Amino acid sequence: MTYRLGILDQSRLAEEDNPQDALHNTVRLAEQAEEWGYDRFWVSEHHGKEELAGTSPEILMSYLLAKTKTIRIGSGGVMLQHYSPYKIAENFHVLANLASGRIDAGIGKGPGGGPKTSAALRQGGPDTFPFTEKLQELDLLLTGSYTDALPSPIPVEPPERFLLGAGVASAELAAEHNWNFVFAAFINGDREELQRTAQAYRNQYPEGRFICCLPVFAANSRQAAVALAGDSKVYKVKTAGKTVTVTTREEAEKLGNQTGEAFEIEAHTIEVIAGTADDVHHRLGQLQREYDIDEFLLLTSIGTKEQRMQSFHLLSPVQYHSARKEKANVSS
Repeated sequence: MTYRLGILDQSRLAEEDNPQDALHNTVRLAEQAEEWGYDRFWVSEHHGKEELAGTSPEILMSYLLAKTKTIRIGSGGVMLQHYSPYKIAENFHVLANLASGRIDAGIGKGPGGGPKTSAALRQGGPDTFPFTEKLQELDLLLTGSYTDALPSPIPVEPPERFLLGAGVASAELAAEHNWNFVFAAFINGDREELQRTAQAYRNQYPEGRFICCLPVFAANSRQAAVALAGDSKVYKVKTAGKTVTVTTREEAEKLGNQTGEAFEIEAHTIEVIAGTADDVHHRLGQLQREYDIDEFLLLTSIGTKEQRMQSFHLLSPVQYHSARKEKANVSS
């Protein structure tokens, strides 16, 4: 295995769970991820989604940092359009002072929810600042280049910076500011777009880390894993000048109706890399070589919480290397 592995967790509610259960499941997974040799553990920001309990990544990050010792903890990501860059920088500076060298500031371009939750986050006001301007300001604040007022407390080691996106324009924006980039393959499964995005990023910022976040599922049986994974789809809701991606048609209809405008819904199939641990790692190795990927963030949204935990265990660096060593000893 020549690539690093991390986990993106959305604090998804199982059928029998309440939000408290889902958040504590995230904590347990982070603790296990550290033990199993994962490099990063990220949590997401979603609003108005009953099936996801992760709404405030910075707060959840602080709890996860207290429960772990070495693994990097990050946001996947904070939805910058809703907030003051200055306040975001302060939040991450506090975290970076509490856990020096372990903080990943992942920033997202999307809303993380529908029009109603977005309006509530803005207190009904318009979003008047372009994302590019907000990101530039946040970059200056996090790198200590802001001349007017630095967001205290200034950390000894600043948080590592990542922009999340699903296309060339986002990758070029990340490269422009010398940020690492995370391609959201669980939203955009177009491999040609992944190729174009990786190439554009490498051409502009070869020193940066290009990470791919994609859906995976591993089980002891290839047949069982593939059957459970099935066909995964995302739904793009298109209104005048905007496109938002969600995971169910019901959610897409709800979101479209909230806009009060004419809208279209497009269904797109997303490849879930499913099989045994060997199958999944073989495919990850292919993707790494083909698209020059530095790291993978693994997202598993299917199965029970026990099946998801088992999948992450089977794919973990510690377990995978142990299993391969055991196979080699048996064959010799």
